[in-house]
Amino acid sequence: MARRPLLALLALCLPFGVACRSDMQNQPKYLPLQPSGLFANGDSSRPLIDGTVARNSIITPTPWSSGKDAGGDFVREAPVPVTTDLVARGHQRYDIYCSPCHDRTGAGGGMIVLRGYKRPPSFHVERLRNEPDGYYFDVITNGFGIMPNYAQQIPIADRWAITTYIRALQLSQTATLADVPAAERTKLDAEAH
Repeated sequence: MARRPLLALLALCLPFGVACRSDMQNQPKYLPLQPSGLFANGDSSRPLIDGTVARNSIITPTPWSSGKDAGGDFVREAPVPVTTDLVARGHQRYDIYCSPCHDRTGAGGGMIVLRGYKRPPSFHVERLRNEPDGYYFDVITNGFGIMPNYAQQIPIADRWAITTYIRALQLSQTATLADVPAAERTKLDAEAH
């Protein structure tokens, strides 16, 4: 006798289960480029936002996007105006993405290295001080050795900002008093006394 209420409940719920499946399978939708009365221009597809780049699209390499000139050589200097704001942005991005391995001074002793990861070279060795800016951009973009690529995580503008900050780090380790502009040197002398 206990079966009748169970069967009645099942019979009552069955149409609701079928209806949900039917609605989900037969959703109203527009196919791409199908006419529609929903939008004023009569199209169902919306125009792309300016600057949209399709995933995996081929971007024509330029010094800005590849770090290389037309001949395929690394550009000597970043193709962006180096400003205080750009270097500050590079500092911020470097601290986020690079310092875990390279540490905050660029010597290569970051927290990841302290945990057993292979030590990257110091940015202050002669070989890396002499590399062109395009080299750093390319390494950030494509990776090198055990360093993974960061093309997905770091936008192009930020890769150039990091490159300019690495140059500032390198300069900070080799700068002399003669490198300080005369007006700033006078201020420093006044503060020291």
